[in-house]
Amino acid sequence: MHDRAFYSDTIDNFLTRSPTEILGRLTSGGGYAVETSQRDAWLEQIAILRPNLTAYRGRGKIYFEYTVPRLGKRIDVVLVIDHVIFVLEFKVGSTAFFGAALDQVWDYALDLKNFHSSTHDKAVVPILIATNAAVEAIQLSETLQGDGVLHPIKSSVFQLIEIFARCLQFCDGNLVDIEQWDAGRYLPTPTIVEAAMALYAGHAVEDISRSDAGATNLRVTSMAISQVIEESRAASRKSICFITGVPGAGKTLVGLDIATKHTDKDSELYSVFLSGNGPLVSILREALARDHVSREAEAGRKLTKGEARRKVQLFIQNVHHFRDACLQDESPPPEHVAIFDEAQRAWNLEMTADFMQRKKDTPNFKQSEPEFLVSCMDRHASWAVVVCLVGGGQEINRGEAGITEWIRSLCESFPDWNIHISSRLQDDEYGAGLAIEQVKKHSRVTFNNSFHLGISMRSFRAENVSRLVKHLLDCNAEQAQEIFAKVRARYPIVISRNVKRAKAWLKDQARGSERYGMVASSQAQRLKPHAIDVRTKIDPIHWFLDRKEDVRSSYYLEDVATEFDVQGLELDWACVVWDGDFRYSAAGWMHFSFVGSTWNRVLKAERQAYLKNAYRVLLTRARQGMAIVVPEGDHEDPTRKPLYYDATFNYLASIGFTVI
Repeated sequence: MHDRAFYSDTIDNFLTRSPTEILGRLTSGGGYAVETSQRDAWLEQIAILRPNLTAYRGRGKIYFEYTVPRLGKRIDVVLVIDHVIFVLEFKVGSTAFFGAALDQVWDYALDLKNFHSSTHDKAVVPILIATNAAVEAIQLSETLQGDGVLHPIKSSVFQLIEIFARCLQFCDGNLVDIEQWDAGRYLPTPTIVEAAMALYAGHAVEDISRSDAGATNLRVTSMAISQVIEESRAASRKSICFITGVPGAGKTLVGLDIATKHTDKDSELYSVFLSGNGPLVSILREALARDHVSREAEAGRKLTKGEARRKVQLFIQNVHHFRDACLQDESPPPEHVAIFDEAQRAWNLEMTADFMQRKKDTPNFKQSEPEFLVSCMDRHASWAVVVCLVGGGQEINRGEAGITEWIRSLCESFPDWNIHISSRLQDDEYGAGLAIEQVKKHSRVTFNNSFHLGISMRSFRAENVSRLVKHLLDCNAEQAQEIFAKVRARYPIVISRNVKRAKAWLKDQARGSERYGMVASSQAQRLKPHAIDVRTKIDPIHWFLDRKEDVRSSYYLEDVATEFDVQGLELDWACVVWDGDFRYSAAGWMHFSFVGSTWNRVLKAERQAYLKNAYRVLLTRARQGMAIVVPEGDHEDPTRKPLYYDATFNYLASIGFTVI
């Protein structure tokens, strides 16, 4: 694993080589021009470490600029001494230990612990060194999780030798086999924001996705789509691919992988990533722009955020803006490849026609959104490819056509298109059974097992969370109990009647910059007594991207996000607050909508499905664990009677969730 660090060496050799030689290796290891400030920082780090490591000759190895692909960052120094992995972050010239810097070094330590196979069972010690800081008391403590990761340690340049010695005494474990540790595999599961930033920065999907057998089809699916694109171009034909997957399996990641490979507008393979999910588009664009500006600054180049945003907007677009551009200009779009995220949420004919008449002054519009979008790509005289990323049980709003409308449009209006379908599209949750029977008669249809992503990677701690949620919502209590018994050790789920208590639990669980937030159904309108108002809209960019000190961020646990804000995105830890809109009963779930001052039963099957799917979205957002709050209700409030909540709480408790 030497190539993961700009420079790595035994501690013996590090102490023997001259600073100039080490600097030369660091400079050449990066493969790019190094600014004077960076060279000076490296020299200072070398000068600080050498006298502090003389006692450890023959006892370990040192790594400078150790790459963390998932975070798109590099750790200043990793030290392996005896049985401990030290993660060092230097703040050269700093006189204080800022919270953001402490989170940074903690994040690095957690990344190694969670995703580097040879570090899973090792003690990991994050240390923040502020080179001009005064001496503070050294505090050693393991985190609540008890997994061998210590709380970040604050160190001046004068305390390192004592910290190393005390940590080696404090931490338990066997000696680290350096060769084995070097050979350890990096098996990350990034958030969609982290993945997008890494792909946009030039990392391959292999760098930021797990390489174990359970997740191999992520790369296989990406390659299969690329093959369809290449064959379509070579044969001058038009093709559409339907990619399915369980929640969190990486459908959006696959789409972004294809799009980021072809961002050159002058290329014949120029691709665009389209989504009707407004919050997702806004968050990805802003995150990529911020990261691009930051990377350019680190390289000594200036890039304004406005310039960065304009570049990002070329390949991540809101599908409705793409549609509007095609309405105004009837020529072929510049892209030959269009990737539609959450394709099942495209509008049906009724919704599209209504929108066109009200907003676009276009009466009597005769095409559904899927049919119109395919027609736009069909304008190309030679070839085109449409990639539909399809989530099962994810339709959450009125007018969403599901995948059936895409297939109907192809069969009736585009008989010359080649159709490549996931073999799992006929599963119940996709609601496309009749359409699949229809498309089987199509002369150009191919079913492909590689087009299904079957393993959820959202929760790197427990892959079966999506199955647990499915059984929970399907009222299969015994199956839910069995799955939870298997995942509870690595994926904690607690339930409470108290919002304040659940928030405190979330804060106790989160480490470093692990993001936590509060979510609730958009129909949960009687949570206002708990200071939760789902009608107050959040700004998703601030909620998902801003740091702990920003009151608009999710960390403050003041603003609640609904299913419309969080679909397609994720948190590390979630507080799901359950209202009387979705109530458990012996006969199954009961669905309600709050109108005026009373709860009204929802009887229409379509709206019942939307509500169930809303809770599916909320319950599958957390990567590491969640707290579910079912309020006690209030006997004096007819809209919050305890009986509206008690059966739901008891049902969740019966599954085995810990009550706090």
